[in-house]
Amino acid sequence: MKSNIFFGISLLLISLFLISCEKDNPEGAISCKIVNHTNCKNFKSSIKEDDYDSNISCISYSYDSQNKKLTLKHINAGFNCCPDSLYCSIVLSSDLIVIKEFEKKALCNCNCLYDLDIEITGIELKKYIIKIDEPYCGNQPKLIFEADLASNVTGEFCVNRDKYPWSM
Repeated sequence: MKSNIFFGISLLLISLFLISCEKDNPEGAISCKIVNHTNCKNFKSSIKEDDYDSNISCISYSYDSQNKKLTLKHINAGFNCCPDSLYCSIVLSSDLIVIKEFEKKALCNCNCLYDLDIEITGIELKKYIIKIDEPYCGNQPKLIFEADLASNVTGEFCVNRDKYPWSM
């Protein structure tokens, strides 16, 4: 008798657990992807490719509230000269967004700077701390900044860098 009651309660608890589990891709989940990037930038020419020197690393951002999409442009991101491919991952914890940038393979014995266009979907209109985790930054200044999307849907944050591949 006791075993039948225990079995019934166990079955009920398992059923409740399975019903309450979230789907694999819950509504409102965030994701990021690199949608475009420049080729390896050449700062030796007298013609500048943009308004940024090689000793600067910047994030400029814009937010589309209708689509809950945050678009980042990472200017002068450091990677291998011959990456197989570039990609990113994202973690959201409370008001902290951490974006980790990766390259699939480092195929050459050199590094250079790229501009990356990153799209993040599923972002709510509020204040965040955004941290960019870069593979070649080392102990140089980090890209960590506050973005209050409720107050300003566009902005930019820059840091100076003085080690290779920056400042070349």
